[in-house]
Amino acid sequence: MLDYKFITENLHAVTGNIADRFMKADAEAVARLYVKRTELTTNLQGLQQKRNANADAMKGKLEQDVRNALIEEGKKLKEEIAAAESDLAAVETELLTEARKIPNMAHPDAPVGKEDKDNLEVKKSGTIPKFDFEPADHVQLGQDLDIIDFDAGTKVSGTKFYYLKNEGVYLELGLVRYALDILQNKGFTPFITPDIAREEILEGIGFNPRGAESNVYTLEGEDTCLVGTAEITLGGYYSNQILPREKLPLRMAGLSHCFRREAGAAGQFSKGLYRVHQFTKLEMFAYCLPEESDKFHEELRSIEEEIFEGLNIPFRVVDTCTGDLGAPAYRKWDLEAWMPGRNGGEYGEVTSTSNCTDYQARRLNIRFKDTDGKNKFVHMLNGTAIAVSRAIIAILENNQQADGTVRIPRALVPYCGFDIIRRK
Repeated sequence: MLDYKFITENLHAVTGNIADRFMKADAEAVARLYVKRTELTTNLQGLQQKRNANADAMKGKLEQDVRNALIEEGKKLKEEIAAAESDLAAVETELLTEARKIPNMAHPDAPVGKEDKDNLEVKKSGTIPKFDFEPADHVQLGQDLDIIDFDAGTKVSGTKFYYLKNEGVYLELGLVRYALDILQNKGFTPFITPDIAREEILEGIGFNPRGAESNVYTLEGEDTCLVGTAEITLGGYYSNQILPREKLPLRMAGLSHCFRREAGAAGQFSKGLYRVHQFTKLEMFAYCLPEESDKFHEELRSIEEEIFEGLNIPFRVVDTCTGDLGAPAYRKWDLEAWMPGRNGGEYGEVTSTSNCTDYQARRLNIRFKDTDGKNKFVHMLNGTAIAVSRAIIAILENNQQADGTVRIPRALVPYCGFDIIRRK
């Protein structure tokens, strides 16, 4: 959430940012309500001062008619204060509701555009494989190698669910441990987080827990949801706390299941493991000083690149356009791996990392005590280390061989215990 005063004093820029992000929000309403809140607060404080003065006047020895007049004045002030508090509460509620619709300001260099085709490619890594045979997609490979079972997943749980089996199980566990070891060596504290979070935490992070547009599974009869990412649980870990300045930065690595409704997702781009209702993900999260968040954003991106370079997967990095950023993000890098079985061969997103500045911290009330003694909002960043299902796609499709087997990247062999997956 943006600061109310910032919105009011930078109305033109905030309105332009909303338009660039193709979102619906009313910055002018926020500015108007902010001014109204200030007026109502001043009025309430004036009434409270009169009440205090009235109470002080009652303490002395007074003529009865004077005392009676003060009593009547006190009753009137009490009613006026109650009405003023009610008016202020209503305006504050409306102000918060409207302000939460406004996205974070975008980085000045973020490309302006509506969808992923408007993203700006900034880097390529690795060599796209050339096959002397017709490469299969991961769905066919998973079936032929007997490591992924979509049919049983659909029968038992519904569409977009799946079973991993045989070497597929060790491949998932190996990917998690491979990435976790890299993060631990870089000073990240490892967590296994809950798979459920309160709605207030989701809203604080910037997720919409309810409504037709929501991508979140809510639990009936509970004010809780299944998490779509450990960003939610790691981001909520320090909610309503003041962190010591010397404790920053904090680097956290959270392993969780992720649950997403994926409403409306269909077609070739969502095939197989690419877009599913449940998957395993290792998430990076950082709390840092405001002046350091750009630096840490680059650090998270470099770690994502290191992980996929270690797996020998060709990829590119894109600077995400304004319309594809998501409300909390100031800037976002996407790492897209080459997937030979995707629409005849193309890049598909496997990780992303976002600098959310103080947008989430304001909503979750996470601050630090600065050297001037004032409490200020931390900056919060997140990044995917490994989204296992999409990493498996890239590994299977890039490392397939003419005989139908799949080679395991050398970095994963110690974690998996085998170097090739063969047909059963």
